[in-house]
Amino acid sequence: MSDSVGLLAKLPSGRRSKWAILALWIVLAVVLGPLFGKIEDYEDRTPSGSLPRGAESTAVMEELDKYRSASEAVPVVAVYTRESGIQDADRSKVEADRTAFAKFADGGAAIQPAIPSQDGKALMLVVPLTRDDVEIDFAVKDLRTAAQAGAPAGLDVDLGGPGGLLNDYTQAFENLDVNLMIATSSIVIVLLLLIYRSPFLWIFPLLAVGFASALTQGVAYLLAKHAGLPVNPASSSLLMILLFGVGTDYALLLIARYREELRRHADKHLAMGIALRRSGPAILASAATVVVGLACLALADMQSARSLGLVGATGVLCAYLAMVTILPALLVIAGRWVFWPFVPKFGQEARAGRGFWTRIGAAVGRHPRVVWLGCLIVIGGLAVSALDIKMGLAQTEVFQTKPQSVTAQEKLARHFPSGASDPAILVADASAAGPVKAAAAGVEGTTVGQESPSPDGKRVIIDVVLRDAPDSDAAKETIDEIRDAVHAVPGANAKVGGTTAETLDIDRASSRDAQVVIPVVLAVILLFLIILLRALVAPLVLLGTVVASYFAALGASHLLFKHVFGHEGTAWQLPLVSFVFLAALGVDYNIFLMTRVHEEAARHGHAEGVRRGLATTGSVITSAGIVLAATFAVFASMPVVDMIQFGVVVAVGVLLDAFLVRTLLVPALSFDIGRASWWPGRLYRDLGKQASAPVSPGVPGPVRASK
Repeated sequence: MSDSVGLLAKLPSGRRSKWAILALWIVLAVVLGPLFGKIEDYEDRTPSGSLPRGAESTAVMEELDKYRSASEAVPVVAVYTRESGIQDADRSKVEADRTAFAKFADGGAAIQPAIPSQDGKALMLVVPLTRDDVEIDFAVKDLRTAAQAGAPAGLDVDLGGPGGLLNDYTQAFENLDVNLMIATSSIVIVLLLLIYRSPFLWIFPLLAVGFASALTQGVAYLLAKHAGLPVNPASSSLLMILLFGVGTDYALLLIARYREELRRHADKHLAMGIALRRSGPAILASAATVVVGLACLALADMQSARSLGLVGATGVLCAYLAMVTILPALLVIAGRWVFWPFVPKFGQEARAGRGFWTRIGAAVGRHPRVVWLGCLIVIGGLAVSALDIKMGLAQTEVFQTKPQSVTAQEKLARHFPSGASDPAILVADASAAGPVKAAAAGVEGTTVGQESPSPDGKRVIIDVVLRDAPDSDAAKETIDEIRDAVHAVPGANAKVGGTTAETLDIDRASSRDAQVVIPVVLAVILLFLIILLRALVAPLVLLGTVVASYFAALGASHLLFKHVFGHEGTAWQLPLVSFVFLAALGVDYNIFLMTRVHEEAARHGHAEGVRRGLATTGSVITSAGIVLAATFAVFASMPVVDMIQFGVVVAVGVLLDAFLVRTLLVPALSFDIGRASWWPGRLYRDLGKQASAPVSPGVPGPVRASK
């Protein structure tokens, strides 16, 4: 690692090579610039793109995609309601709409007559649309416009069903990337101005992020096109936020060390070279841990989780390359003046020895056990509220504000059998159609609906209407019973899909993914920490704080979801995805702190090393935490609940890491454990030798190490 870091340090800090680095990045930006934004061409917006790999409902969806006949079309459900009872004028309006909607039906399929509710207050019209996302998007807009036109006074018309829900979800992400980029960049600029108190310095991290964005967008597009990188709207939106957050974090660490070295060295090139060599291992270890940690999501069955992890890993890698090459080159080219009005001068005394974080370190060092016990009480108190989490989001809870599809679903649930608008889909071999239908009909709470053959005549597609609401626990239990019944039919090769089956499979895949991925991520983080710190005890302690911090963040966020955002449930994928991101990103601050403590302890002894490490990194870690948390907090403005919850958990977790865990809990534990933190590494042995070395009278002895 040291050789690679040394080489990287020479290139951007060299008198000539800095210009070569700048030229290289300009060429990359020019070449890859035309690819900016093209990653959207490979976003998977299909229904199967959000389903788990290998699930039965996914197999059904893929099979139906092959057939593409009217019976496998995406239904849009128009619901007409009048609380005083449907009138003749309302029926005329519905019949007129039925005629007008015919041109939108997939493959010229006939639109069946409207279905009246038993209470006489509603009519339901089902329009089968082609599964093509773009066509659905335009068709739903036109259908809603046509349905509202000429409606009699007092008649409410709402379009929902799977097609309406898909359209509302797509619309939620329309122009979102641009809005998120504007919001994120504005927040980062304001925070950097406050942190640096310089009208110029903030420009350079943002320039580096800009170069990183060009590289990331180009690389992600090429990987999606040629290597099958999974991309969806959520991961595409995450990409820019992650670039700003992680890139700025690395920039803060590097610039802080560069400022230190400028006070020690008159030559800015030498100062940057030393800054890169000293901070480079921490930044490299941090980036490698985050990249590999996020890449572990490739083990997940959920396609959306895989996309977030792999796309995020791509962005972090590109951000790292930019922050250790183009950023230092730009800073060296510009010179010391970029720090104005607080320009670091050669020979100027650093303030770290008498600053706020020095006093914090001294206070923690006096009573370390009291501090870490107090921190654990706070963390435990927050974590307890996570026990009250209700997992799973109903279809009506997917959006932060209620779109028309949710309103339609609520009205359908009030006036019609809950599963009528969104039946389960059963596919089986045509030769076993009779026994399969009989098996499905024998399950309590089901009604076997229409049957249609596949184009080749070998398979049949059968609608099975469920008595219970499509996203209810009772409906999920019914799906299991249907599957058991039809799987038992010999030679039928029967599979059950549809919305309820998909929800059930997503729930189970999310639970399975958490059990598989989380242990792997923890093992990866532990391995990197052991390699970096060359010890075993400290990495194990740090890993424990990562887990504790996560549960505290989840509990604190749950309180916000319930009492501030009004969320009734929690997305099934949230625990896994937020854990991976928090563990990978939160370990940054462990690395920033403990690599500096390791460095200082080797010179000044363990206790003094902890104090100096906290004093020199405290402001950097808190500043980085504020920036990273603020970037992820931008997700709170998103219209979909799962992304809001993801952003909030990560933001809360990062703040807990920056202000409680890394600045109080970890130093307190390090003070209390003493030099044993570095067991069985060389530093542990060296500190032991220093502590036991005799001191001759009148001759300065070695620095004594505590414990």
